[in-house]
Amino acid sequence: MLAAMPANLYALGAIVLWACLSSLGVLLQHVPPFLLTGVALLVGSALSWPAVLKHPAQWKIARRTLAMGVFTLFGFHFLLFMALRLAPAVEVNLVNYLWPLFIVVLAPLYLPGIRLRGLHVAAAVTGFVGAALAILGGRQAGDAAGPGLAASSGWGYLLALVSALIWANYSLQTKRAELTGRSFPTAAVGLFGAVSGALSLVCHWVLEPSAALNTRDWLLLVATGLGPLGAAFFLWDKALKLGDARQIGILSYLTPLGSTLLLMLVSGRDLSWSIALAALLIVGAAGLGSRAKQASNR
Repeated sequence: MLAAMPANLYALGAIVLWACLSSLGVLLQHVPPFLLTGVALLVGSALSWPAVLKHPAQWKIARRTLAMGVFTLFGFHFLLFMALRLAPAVEVNLVNYLWPLFIVVLAPLYLPGIRLRGLHVAAAVTGFVGAALAILGGRQAGDAAGPGLAASSGWGYLLALVSALIWANYSLQTKRAELTGRSFPTAAVGLFGAVSGALSLVCHWVLEPSAALNTRDWLLLVATGLGPLGAAFFLWDKALKLGDARQIGILSYLTPLGSTLLLMLVSGRDLSWSIALAALLIVGAAGLGSRAKQASNR
């Protein structure tokens, strides 16, 4: 379905697309979140249709695998959106971006023959500090935010934390399936998206008010579906199956940095010192991750 290329390039492709999600979300903030997610996931699933039409067996996967994929795509977004209703968006986003750290530190528990070195931990922690600075720096630059951490709802942070664990679990389960010979076709991600999108639309019908969408809204929804909630998932799947989950997890910290920079560019805000420092920390974390991989290969 995708031509062969280094795993990190697949990961970077997914990261670039996910970095666009916040800006698209701002443009679609008047659309109920489950409606947005449902439509976008269904659009994104269409990217797998050519491969499935050519080889229908690619959607014939184990029920356990289907349950894992649907639980991840639906559960991740459901818990994240509920968290955003209960606690300030900036802090929820910060907690949710623990998932790259979880991928790095939990890798030895999931993946046979994988050991966690000090450089991996240092890179993961450095990357998280950089991500925190990027997110908080975006707020200081003028992003809307609710009350501070102390006054926020603990339930919202708990849901964001569980959401992060769900994505880390899915990522590591995908890599483990590849290593143990139980891998599923990348096209199956389209089936995950289709079922998850349908569930999201059911949630919209039950939990949210109806919304009238214009042509611009539909075009932005299609862009969201083809990019952050579509192609990004397929690229991520290829990256995990081909690469080192620890290094990919560290690279993922580029997502909040890219997202914040793009939001600042779109809104015309000036670059702050915290964003510049965040960029240095995240690039440094990626460099540490590369050194850790080289040390592991010796």
